[in-house]
Amino acid sequence: MKEKYRKKIRSSQQKKANSALSKKEKASRRKITGWRFWLFRFVAVIFIPALLILALEFGLRLTGYGFDGKAIIKCKVKGQKAYCENIKFGWLFFPPNISRELNAFVFPSKKADNTYRIFVFGASAAQGAPDSAYSFSRILEVMLSEQYPGINFEVINTAMTAINSHVVVRIANDCAQYEPDLFVVYLGNNEVIGPYGAGTVFAPLSKHLIFIRFGIALRATRLGQLMTNLLQGTNRNIPKVWGGMGMFADKQLSADDESLQIVYKNYSRNLEAVINTAKKRKAAVILTIVGSNLKDCPPFASLHRSGLTEDEIKDFNDLYEEAIGYESAGQYAQAVEKYLDAAEIDGQFAELQFRLGRCYFLLNQYEQAGQRYIKARNLDTVRLRADTRINEIIREVAQNKSFTNVYLADAVKALEEQSPYQIPGEEFFYEHVHLNFKGNYILAKCIFEQIEKVLPGRIKNEKSSKQQVTDENRCRQLLAYSDWDKYTILQSMLNEYIVFPPFTNQLYHDEQVESLKQQISSLKDSLSEQVFSQIDVLYRRAIEKRPADWMLHWKYGKLLMDGRKDYRLAAEEYYKVLELMPRYYMTNVMLGAMWWDLGDYDKALGYFKEALKIKPTYAPAYYDIGLICQTKKMTKEAQSYYETAVRLSPEHYPSYINLGGLLAGQGKLDEAIRVCREGLSFCPDSVDLRYNLGCFLSLNGQKDEAVKEFRLVLKTDPGHKRAKRDLGKMLKESE
Repeated sequence: MKEKYRKKIRSSQQKKANSALSKKEKASRRKITGWRFWLFRFVAVIFIPALLILALEFGLRLTGYGFDGKAIIKCKVKGQKAYCENIKFGWLFFPPNISRELNAFVFPSKKADNTYRIFVFGASAAQGAPDSAYSFSRILEVMLSEQYPGINFEVINTAMTAINSHVVVRIANDCAQYEPDLFVVYLGNNEVIGPYGAGTVFAPLSKHLIFIRFGIALRATRLGQLMTNLLQGTNRNIPKVWGGMGMFADKQLSADDESLQIVYKNYSRNLEAVINTAKKRKAAVILTIVGSNLKDCPPFASLHRSGLTEDEIKDFNDLYEEAIGYESAGQYAQAVEKYLDAAEIDGQFAELQFRLGRCYFLLNQYEQAGQRYIKARNLDTVRLRADTRINEIIREVAQNKSFTNVYLADAVKALEEQSPYQIPGEEFFYEHVHLNFKGNYILAKCIFEQIEKVLPGRIKNEKSSKQQVTDENRCRQLLAYSDWDKYTILQSMLNEYIVFPPFTNQLYHDEQVESLKQQISSLKDSLSEQVFSQIDVLYRRAIEKRPADWMLHWKYGKLLMDGRKDYRLAAEEYYKVLELMPRYYMTNVMLGAMWWDLGDYDKALGYFKEALKIKPTYAPAYYDIGLICQTKKMTKEAQSYYETAVRLSPEHYPSYINLGGLLAGQGKLDEAIRVCREGLSFCPDSVDLRYNLGCFLSLNGQKDEAVKEFRLVLKTDPGHKRAKRDLGKMLKESE
């Protein structure tokens, strides 16, 4: 009975305990309802993950992972604090090994009272390609300094090749932190093929700007960079080499493609964003209508209109070929008649419109010619030029009455007024959009006229007694522009642009190449010792007038090194550049090359390594260091540098050649053959690489394959003596 009673007592106590526990649980539940419950959720779902993300971001920064995503970073010039371009900024939009760079610039951290600071935005045309020393921004700075000698005009060109308005919005936001007085925007050629455009090979098109801007902001963080690097490692569509404009040759878009409407809308909103950024800083904005070569730049590609039947295509082709025959025979009136008949079937074929324009021009019917040239530009399916709609948007945004302190510079009108028959062509353009010195001068003058409306009274009072804007000849003198520069620029245009797609797809391409070759040859013949002496004087006078102009010292150094082979004097100019622009990596590259030529390998090595500290993805510097190591019999180190060079720049064939030679010298013929084949997959036209492959195959006992490679060498270069000798020897042995 006692045991039964004790069990009953324990059971009663347990029930009371359970009842008390239940009450506590209920009380606890009541405590985390309402605002406490939502606070708990916030901490669990948002605060803790955010804290972990911040901790990871901080940890990545602490370990040195990633890069600063700002367009402008701190630096020092002559021991003084300053700001300069961030060479890694382009990594936000392009793979690091093929990323484009901001135009090199530097400005003091403290803005002086007599300073007027102008930021220039745009892509390669604004940058001044192919030689930024003669960009419109440089000419504009000369004009302003001449007209207002008491004012320090800082014209900071932040342009970068292959970018569009999505990138410029980011750059403008960064520049706004540095006391801008004026933004100048010359932008619109790359809206389709640049990042987030409809015809790009990089970040894909999106109609949601908020997602684009969030994505860019995310990649500016170290965590975002980690995610990007992990994703890029699995994305096979990302280009491994920079293919220039040829990368976009297959990204054709007809004028009625719906995706272009997204491009236009994004462009308009991005221009508005730049204006709003300037407004917050009380800076003025000049938007510039974008010029392009109409008369002497045929379309890069054409597409037929959709819906054509087979019979219509046949009829079109018959008429088109007949018209081409008339055009080739110089019978332009008959050609026009047939082209117009073909246009009745398909008027969207860009090439047809250009041929019509050319025939009208040769018939002296210039108004009709101009209309057809514009139509050809607008219908070009490889959209590398700002079309009519882009320029309409610029005008609409500039004239929007809700914006104040916004001005319009009509560069197209200015170029037309100076062009024969008001159709801009080769008089002002090197090819499709890049302006020559005369073209850049007209553009600078057009912008200068708008700047004079913007300048505050205190600056206008400083204007010199000169009534006329500085003329073109004076600008040439102050920037030391000479026949030597014309010669080097045209060489660059031919060898780095015109001989590659999409230019090779253009009408009359052979004529263009021949014309350039003749101009280059004529300029080369004119560069006598006497002319070089005159150019030398031109540079010295320009430097005397503008001693702090780092670009003048750079260009003078190039003249002394490449033109006059005076390495000692060239070094003096490069050291001045280094003093004025300590983060311009190419100065170190040039000094390294110069000391290499002079036989001081240790000095050369130091400069090449310094260049890599600034730009760690510059493959040619790894090659140069590898070459020095190889010269010093440091085979293992040389091999490592060559391997890095080809990893960063798979098209750098000299690195494959030297790497293959090193491996073959160690008896590793299979590896040497593999390296040559890998190099040829990126550089199929490299005769030296293919010849080396033939030699290694022969040494490896693969005679038939060696014969095949030697024959390919001779097919490309019939005068290749070593290939001819080795092939003859092998064929004789096989008899």
